[in-house]
Amino acid sequence: MVRPRPLMLSPSILSADMSRLAEQVALVESAGAELVHVDVMDGRFVPNLTVGLPVVQALSRVTRLPLDVHLMIEEPERYVEDFARAGASIICVHAEASCHLYRTLQAIRAAGRKPAVSLCPATPLAAIEEVLELVDMVLIMTVEPGFAGQRFLSSQLGKVKRLAELCQRRGLDIDIEVDGGINSTSIAEAARAGANVFVAGTSVFGAADPARAVEELKAAARAALG
Repeated sequence: MVRPRPLMLSPSILSADMSRLAEQVALVESAGAELVHVDVMDGRFVPNLTVGLPVVQALSRVTRLPLDVHLMIEEPERYVEDFARAGASIICVHAEASCHLYRTLQAIRAAGRKPAVSLCPATPLAAIEEVLELVDMVLIMTVEPGFAGQRFLSSQLGKVKRLAELCQRRGLDIDIEVDGGINSTSIAEAARAGANVFVAGTSVFGAADPARAVEELKAAARAALG
């Protein structure tokens, strides 16, 4: 029997005010966030450009929270060691972006970081079934990756549930993360489906009071599980 995983909130700096990034991260840290989500986009795998190594390095100096680094880039294996040295705690790569996924996940572990793998909405679980034993976390995208502020795709709840059931059958102690459109309603739905890590960008940093938003989202996830 796999023990229940702790619920964790991972606010995404994609929606933060970059001119006050250290201040905003400190705010969500003090409010009880467990992780900081860093979306790295290359303009190729996804149609947007965001932050890179310098921002990860800077964040590692201003927060004690683990940096949950999501590489939405082509050929992520080329940058594993760089992001590990920059201070990433978790390095997540897309199954769709690495043709040698097994080797890439092994490289993340060898670099002393936690390996994670992500799936776009159209990608089936079968794409990662052979590497589940290599990862600490699976990230199910609940929007198409690339932009903040998108609407939650409830169609992905079935994938989350099937993944949770698969991990239970195999006895795998893996975090299940969801990313995209997370608010007080969708976080409850995702928690009931089996997710325990929740990426929230707009609903946290777009709120009038980000600290209160963190507290309310965590409360909604807890309440969903009774």
